[in-house]
Amino acid sequence: MDEALLRSLTPSVLTVLVRRGADFAAAEDAVQDALVEAVRVWPADPPRDAKGWLITVAWRKFLDQTRADSARRRREDRVEEEPAPGPTPAVDDTLQLYFLCAHPSLTPSSAVALTLRAVGGLTTRQIAEAYLVPEATMAQRISRAKRTVSGVRFEQPGDVATVLRVLYLVFNEGYSGDVDLAAEAIRLTRQLADRIDHPEVAGLLALMLLHHARRAARTAPDGGLVPLAEQDRGRWDTASIAEGVGILQAALARDRLGEFQAQAAIAALHADAPTAGQTDWVQIVEWYDELARLTDSPVVQLNRAVAVGEADGPRAGLAALAAVDAALPRHAAAAAYLHERDGDLTTAARLYAEAARKATNLAERDHLTRQAARLNSRRCR
Repeated sequence: MDEALLRSLTPSVLTVLVRRGADFAAAEDAVQDALVEAVRVWPADPPRDAKGWLITVAWRKFLDQTRADSARRRREDRVEEEPAPGPTPAVDDTLQLYFLCAHPSLTPSSAVALTLRAVGGLTTRQIAEAYLVPEATMAQRISRAKRTVSGVRFEQPGDVATVLRVLYLVFNEGYSGDVDLAAEAIRLTRQLADRIDHPEVAGLLALMLLHHARRAARTAPDGGLVPLAEQDRGRWDTASIAEGVGILQAALARDRLGEFQAQAAIAALHADAPTAGQTDWVQIVEWYDELARLTDSPVVQLNRAVAVGEADGPRAGLAALAAVDAALPRHAAAAAYLHERDGDLTTAARLYAEAARKATNLAERDHLTRQAARLNSRRCR
């Protein structure tokens, strides 16, 4: 069973059902039922046209669900609209589905959550972590979004800003290593950049390329996490860096600064430094100041505090960090790093251990545990 094929076809099948009048929640359920049926049937009887087969079965599943609902019996007339057998055009509807999920009837945060769950394939837990909220809260948000769009015809697409937010979060989840979605997010953002002349679309594409260029150097041979300062810069993808910088420069020249352009500028400064010690931290702090003016994200303030610690010394960084909510993920890790640089190894070791306990990513947890052990070992000498 080719699971990758099923995953790649899911957005197109879901789009067809939505365009034929299925409400989003029912369409999603029908597609999932069709995928289960494919797993059961295909090993013994693979179809000649996989996409056509899935559309046909999903549409039948949707009609079956509709018949079971007395309030929707009028949809039975649509049975004759069932797709005819035969080859189906190979059209990538994924980006269109992103826009359809970003429906005007939803708030931007609900649209993002719904799209990440239905199209991006992320779990509710992963989405909750991205939004820094409890999993139960995110589950309720997704359920409300499904109820809101239930019965709504998806004829009016959502706005670009919401779609960009979805693509950014999908990329971040893929880049973390838990789900391999980073390359797909870049592919879709390229498509969007080809269709829409918008500096923030270009800024997001540049940001993705610059981060993705470092991916090969982020992991050690044993699977361990390699921090940016310790990465082998010879393993960075210079072609992707050059492309990202070129795209960013063209976007910044339009003088319509947005948060993705500002983030890309920070990534470009890291990429431009021949060594970690030659990083222009003063300019990075300035870009974080710009980013803080564009967004009220506590993560921006956390990262800015670390940058201040590099530019002006660890005590200045700790002073900046004191203004950031201590409950924020990676707050303890940032504090540990700054305390270590300030020479307080006891506090740093304790905070590294605390950060390791809170980490949800296995590679990050192992890295923080090793950092705590390293400092404890130094203290015992």
